[in-house]
Parts: sequence; structure tokens; C-alpha cells
Amino acid sequence: MTKEEFVAKLALAGKVTKKQADDIFSKFLEMLAASLKKGERVALPGLGVFSVVQKKARTGRNPGTGAAIKIPARKAVKFSTSSVLKQGLNKAKKK
Repeated sequence: MTKEEFVAKLALAGKVTKKQADDIFSKFLEMLAASLKKGERVALPGLGVFSVVQKKARTGRNPGTGAAIKIPARKAVKFSTSSVLKQGLNKAKKK
């Protein structure tokens, strides 16, 4: 689903204009990014949890030349799905 499709569905479900739905969605993303930049954990019940993890520095390989390269330490965003969503996706189909 693209952002445009999501905004259209959000507008329909929320009974607001597409412009209003786009503004709401943009503000949601801004708030999510701001919280993650602060290192905060963001839990969305029924969907999952966004958190920031620290990756250690390591040595990698250039796939073209095979030369060793140093990959610096960095922060990354981790997403863990909720058990409710996992169960819904992996529900056993009855025959």
C-alpha cells in the first residue's frame, strides 16, 4: 500500500478530507521520528514496538573487490511485531 492509498483509506475511515488525513499522517510520522531520535521506545498496541538499538562497529567486505572495510558503530531502528498481529498473520487455515 502506498502513502497515497493509505491516506485515502484513512480519510474514508475517519470521515475527513484527504488533505486532513495527509496532515494527520505526516504529523504522526514526525512524532514517531522525533521520539525515536530521542531514543524513546514507541509502542503501538496491536501493531508492535519501535525501538532504537546500538550496532557495534565491525569489519565488512566490499562485495566488488573483497577488500576489508570498517563499518562504524551506529544506531538503528528495530521493529518488533505484536503477538496479536503475529497470530492474525499465522492463523491456521481450517480445511
